Amino acid sequence: MASLPSAVPSHPVVFTTQTPYTLPSQKFMIPLDWKRYQLSQLINKALDLPKPIPFDFLVHGEILRTSLLEWRTEKGVGEEDTLEIEYFESVMPPQRMSELPHEDWVSSVSCRIPQHFVTASYDGHLRLFDYSQNLVLDASVHQSPITSVCIVPSPPSDIESRILASSSHDLTACLTRIYLDSETPTASTVASLHLHTSPLSSISTDASGSHLLTSSWDGLIGVWDTSIPDDHQVNLERGDDRKKRRKTAPANIKRKAPIAVLKSHTARVSKAIFAAGEPAKGKAYSCGFDSTVRTWDVESGVCMNTINVPERPMLDLAETPDGNVLLAASTDRTVSIFDLRVSSLSSSTGVMMHPATPSCIATSESGKNQVVTGSYDGVARLWDMRSTKGAVTSFRVWDGMKVLAVDWAGDVVGIGGEGGMEVWRIAG
Repeated sequence: MASLPSAVPSHPVVFTTQTPYTLPSQKFMIPLDWKRYQLSQLINKALDLPKPIPFDFLVHGEILRTSLLEWRTEKGVGEEDTLEIEYFESVMPPQRMSELPHEDWVSSVSCRIPQHFVTASYDGHLRLFDYSQNLVLDASVHQSPITSVCIVPSPPSDIESRILASSSHDLTACLTRIYLDSETPTASTVASLHLHTSPLSSISTDASGSHLLTSSWDGLIGVWDTSIPDDHQVNLERGDDRKKRRKTAPANIKRKAPIAVLKSHTARVSKAIFAAGEPAKGKAYSCGFDSTVRTWDVESGVCMNTINVPERPMLDLAETPDGNVLLAASTDRTVSIFDLRVSSLSSSTGVMMHPATPSCIATSESGKNQVVTGSYDGVARLWDMRSTKGAVTSFRVWDGMKVLAVDWAGDVVGIGGEGGMEVWRIAG
């Protein structure tokens, strides 16, 4: 047992880690007045690292934010009980990299095109910016506010163009092809998707880029393929002024019909996403204002499971890349955590409390246990799902303006909302 010289009482500790920086298995006697900084120094000294690496520490599922004595007193842990403490690399404070002003609210952002950002706005426009903050493309796609945009994955051979899928309050979704190979990128809307009778809330793609899901305030989820038909699949409707306006759409924008409709929600659907990972292929998840999270067999159109979370109307839904966890943002100022590995899951397995309504969620694609949420107080927060009592760090994006969208790719986080779009960097 390694004992450290100190007049302060100590406590037996065993360190574990999932990082490459592994200590030999042994028990340490740690002074009770030590906090994160001293523990991090100990790990660095024991490993004899050539360059110091800051570490954070998890004790019983919580990030250590006090001294060991304060933690032990709060938890009522006995003096002789050996503590198992997990250490992991600290996250550096997020850095604001740039801002991309918009005249109207930005409802959705994507960082999925290399060296570019895509924004969707309440003015019905999709915009493409490069990393130098230049506006390289501005396409008017919808007649009403756009609620969501996603990049449809394309074959590796197709490096010259991308398909953007967008959903709107104008009751349609659109597929817009953008061409990036020329000095002046161009865009053309090639198809419109027709099913819903109320505003659409989201659109999402599967990993292959072959299928899409739309969700709507009408309680329906549309399933679509991404092929562009030779002829219209939906006839033009006649009736109110909105439908008359749609008749002016160019003939080359093909009207698509869904290949399936998922019906089970009893109120507006906020988000529908395909399940991650090959084992979950053909499965989808959705959440809505009926305070439920539903699991779907997309091919059969059957709702396989419903999780009821009473009085938590849900605004957004995200899944970790490993397919193990779902997260749902709710109007009760929480983000609910659902561990999909739990058999017969019927309720949330944890919550992240927010001081204001969380509106959007993005998970880390690096496989780390990290999540970014954005909320109506203008603040984005970084969480570690192993310790959800409080955020690891938070960064104020705007004062008095809501965050409405967040996307995370690599170390770049794009944030959209009432103040336009900002780009932040999260390293570590």
